[in-house]
Amino acid sequence: MALRAFADGTIFGEVWGESPPDILALHGWGRRGADFSAVLEGFNAIAPDLPGFGASPAPPTPMGAEGYAEMITPLLREFDRPPLVLGHSFGGRVGLCLAADSPADVAGLVLTGVPLIRLHPVARPGPGYRAIRFLNRIGIVSDQRMEAERKSRGSADYRAVSGVMRDILVTVVNESYEDQLARVKTPISLVWGGDDAEVPVAVARAAVEILEDHGGEAKLIVVDGAGHHTPRDAVSELRKVIGEAVSR
Repeated sequence: MALRAFADGTIFGEVWGESPPDILALHGWGRRGADFSAVLEGFNAIAPDLPGFGASPAPPTPMGAEGYAEMITPLLREFDRPPLVLGHSFGGRVGLCLAADSPADVAGLVLTGVPLIRLHPVARPGPGYRAIRFLNRIGIVSDQRMEAERKSRGSADYRAVSGVMRDILVTVVNESYEDQLARVKTPISLVWGGDDAEVPVAVARAAVEILEDHGGEAKLIVVDGAGHHTPRDAVSELRKVIGEAVSR
C-alpha cells in the first residue's frame, strides 16, 4: 500500500477504503501505521506514521503526548466529520489528549494497551548512576561513558533511539493522564490483552473508574490470550468494536 503525504508533507501514512475516511488510527512507540493492516481492512481509515516513526520526520523539539496531538491536528482536515480515533499504546496517549483538548473533533475513542495511568511511582535512579551523572556534568566522566551507562540501564525502546526521540520517550514515559481522562466526554472503548505484561489490565480498570467518576462513557473488553500488541493479537475483537462505533 502506497504512503500518502499529509499536513503539507510533514506526516505520511496509510489509507484504507475508497470513501471519505471515518477512522484515524494511531500506532504504538517504535511502530508505524501499517500495524493496523489487518484491523482496518474493509474500513475507511487513515493510519499515519506518527512524527519520528516510519516515513514521518521527527518533531523539531522534545514534547509529550499533547504536543503530538497538536502535530496531528492538521490530519483532521481529511475527514468530513469527526473521526473515531483508534490508539494503540503510545498512539492511545496521543488520541486521548486529542479528544480531551479538542472534544468537538473526535467522535469516539478505541484505546488498546495504552499506558494511561502510572500505578506505581517512577523509580528514582540509584546512587551509583546519580554519581556518574554528576561526574559527567562536571567533566570528569566522558560523554561516551555516560551514554554507555544510560543504555545499560534503559529499556529496549530507550536504547533504540537518540537525540530528540530519546527526549520525547523520557517525557512520555513519565506522563500520566488522569486529567485528560477526567475531561474527555467522548465514548471510549478499551480493548485490552488479558496477557499484556507491558500495560496490565489493572491500568484499564483504573482508567475506567476515573472516566465513570467524571461522567464519562466507558466500556472495557478484555481479550484472553492476547498480549500487548493487540493490532496483531486481537484483530477480530478490535474490528468488532470499531464496526459498532462507526455505525452509531
